[in-house]
Amino acid sequence: MKKLADYAALSGPVCVVITLAGWLIAGLLPLPFGPDDQGEIVHFFLDDPGRVKAGFVIASVGTALAMPLWAVVSFHLFRMNRRMPLLALVQAMIAVVTLVINFFPQLIFALAAFRTDRDPGDIVLLNDLAWLLLFTGIVPFMVQNVVIGIAILRDPQQLFPRWVAWLNFFVAFSFIPDPLAYFFKTGPFAWNGIFVFWLALTTYCLFIFVMCWACLRANRSLDDAPATALQGA
Repeated sequence: MKKLADYAALSGPVCVVITLAGWLIAGLLPLPFGPDDQGEIVHFFLDDPGRVKAGFVIASVGTALAMPLWAVVSFHLFRMNRRMPLLALVQAMIAVVTLVINFFPQLIFALAAFRTDRDPGDIVLLNDLAWLLLFTGIVPFMVQNVVIGIAILRDPQQLFPRWVAWLNFFVAFSFIPDPLAYFFKTGPFAWNGIFVFWLALTTYCLFIFVMCWACLRANRSLDDAPATALQGA
């Protein structure tokens, strides 16, 4: 059981690597384009549509690979409070929502490059939809962080170190500027700005790697747990 839980935890870093590799192939990285130049947006999708579609399809696969990590996080939250596993259930539900928010924008980006004869205005619309869904639908992510943090602080077993709770609260706080992308087309609060794209991307990747490490650490206790305890967990 521990080996399976370890594989599930390691899916988090794999998710990050494959998603970022897909963005790099598509051309979204290393420097993402901004919302202020519609001509640049159209050229991004039409100059090499095959590369764009391949990159975002790869990125969609990467985002989906986070599912096992969130499953094992929910499992450990359930172990923290077996009698009243409310926070574990909330985490499981919200994890599904965050996966959807991360997954579908990748396909919308690919869709924008699907037809080279598409009206430029439609390409801009699809691009705006993908960017703003991905980076401004942030409330479920914040709730996920807060729920995980609260569960850790309430855990008498300390399956996860308490500092992981405070890191989760910091990550939730770092997402607060993201909805400002609706009001700025240039500068640090645009969708490609430092306070929306770079801060959110950095802290979310940090969050995934830390939760992977915390789960691997918590998985060690599965070796020594009696079979009946594991069934109850």
